Amino acid sequence: MENFEFNTDSLLDLVWTYGPNLVKAVLVLVLGLWIAKLITGVVRKVLGKSNVDKSLQGFLASLVSILLKVMVYITALGMLGVEMTSFVAILGAAGLAVGLALSGTLQNFAGGVMILLFKPFKVGDFIEAQGYSGSVKEIQIFVTILTTADNKTIIIPNGPLATNSLTNYSTQPTRRVDWTFGIGYGDDVDKAYEVLKRLIEADDRVLKDPEPFYAVSELADSSVNFTVRVWVNAADYWGVYFRMNEEVYKTFGKEGLNIPYPQTDVHLHKVD
Repeated sequence: MENFEFNTDSLLDLVWTYGPNLVKAVLVLVLGLWIAKLITGVVRKVLGKSNVDKSLQGFLASLVSILLKVMVYITALGMLGVEMTSFVAILGAAGLAVGLALSGTLQNFAGGVMILLFKPFKVGDFIEAQGYSGSVKEIQIFVTILTTADNKTIIIPNGPLATNSLTNYSTQPTRRVDWTFGIGYGDDVDKAYEVLKRLIEADDRVLKDPEPFYAVSELADSSVNFTVRVWVNAADYWGVYFRMNEEVYKTFGKEGLNIPYPQTDVHLHKVD
């Protein structure tokens, strides 16, 4: 009987000692998880109303939820008297080791987040980066997939793609087309101007504003070079460029204008 009373007294002492902390920890855990769920819902709604990519919305919301829950669990365990300093240190060391082992992967992950968040390009854009060019087929969290003009698939890691320069040909509605055409020395310069202007004006895809630009740009070794610059809608760039090259080749000869090619004059001198 005395042992039973002793055990009962010990149990009561434990309840009085740890009971309040246990109740507080449970309350903090329940209330904290509820608040974490509430905050996560608010984050999802805010991201849903923004221009953030949908795949990134889910990731960010999940990341916020995990971080908040970890904070709640650590707080609850600390209220029970569990020493959290060593536990946090172990977690930090483990995180550092994992980070070092996956440094390249984490860089690509961070690059994917930056691309999806700031949108330097989007699916369907034609870009040039890392020595490759093509249309963006898919933006994933670790890599970006391009399709080249000849239907090849290029996979580029997001890390260098987010931190290095790239060219996006699809962001502007119009583009400038530049040509350099040469005629031979002695050919009629005014005639060349007239032919070039006639060919440009015959193409309805060339925009009137800004006006086309024509100028003699260089007196080269074998030719007098003309620079022609016009503005077109981005989708018409290559069509106008190739068509003008063909028309100039066909028309210059008919109009008596020579398209020169590099040549060297050799003079032989007889020496007695």
